[in-house]
Amino acid sequence: MIVTVTANPSLDRTIAIERLRRGEVLRATGARVDPGGKGVNVSRALVANGHRTRAVVTTGGHAGNELLDLLAEAGVPVLEVPVSQGVRSNLTVAETDGTVTKLNEAGPTLRPEEVEELLTAAIAPTLDRPASWIAGCGSLPPGVGPDFYAVLVARARDAGVHTVVDTSGPAFEACLAAGPDLVKPNADELAEATRTGIATIGDAVHAAQALREAGAGAVLASLGADGAILVAAEGVWHAQAPLAGPVASTVGAGDAALAGFLAAGGHGPEALAAAVAWGTAAVSLPGSVMPGPKDIDLGAVAITATPDADRALT
Repeated sequence: MIVTVTANPSLDRTIAIERLRRGEVLRATGARVDPGGKGVNVSRALVANGHRTRAVVTTGGHAGNELLDLLAEAGVPVLEVPVSQGVRSNLTVAETDGTVTKLNEAGPTLRPEEVEELLTAAIAPTLDRPASWIAGCGSLPPGVGPDFYAVLVARARDAGVHTVVDTSGPAFEACLAAGPDLVKPNADELAEATRTGIATIGDAVHAAQALREAGAGAVLASLGADGAILVAAEGVWHAQAPLAGPVASTVGAGDAALAGFLAAGGHGPEALAAAVAWGTAAVSLPGSVMPGPKDIDLGAVAITATPDADRALT
């Protein structure tokens, strides 16, 4: 079982339009509402492909009730941590040319006791049945200190469970010293965490190696249209797959990639191939819809153990 922890879940509202024009009244060509938050998306992708998971989420207000209803409809097992303020709502504007504009709320302010309840709940599913991974994912709401994921990693290690962290900023940097088994940055987060430019595959590999030196066991870095790299003690691999069709939405593609990686065992080139296949499938789907087995093409993924260091990122 894979446990996901989302401290700052959301309702993700996606509106499709032809083109965004500021200051004008625009008519939508489509709209949908999905349960959101990076960990929530990972669990949704796992459920869509028949893998066991449990999503640990904060809930509050009317949006929190709607979030729970949507997760129930998706068949995602949930362990909720009620909080005093309401869950946030995020808005995504998707244009027909693939351009995506996101407006994200900060989220509710959590009290210290609510933060502790969330950490306790994160470990709870591992006590009554074995869990292979705990995935701490996404931004942290107000009131949650940047050491949240570091504490989560330490408690999971005490429980004998592997950890992966997918976040950014101070929370990402703080978690490294705790020694997570895996981290999953994108190219921008790699650059931010290592304070280096990421212009080539070699730059990305070098930055990922710096994260391993800082404490991460392995680094799965998603590189958008350029696929992903895996940098681990066993080696370095790059994987990429062609798009099967036009880009519908990039929202949640990185979360689908992480779900694929964990579902395939969480280490090695086979897991990297699954990550790229799942992530590539996700971008062809609207909003933050997670891909299912019919969307995923593992055979389209090309893997190399000797990445071209000079290859420029698109």
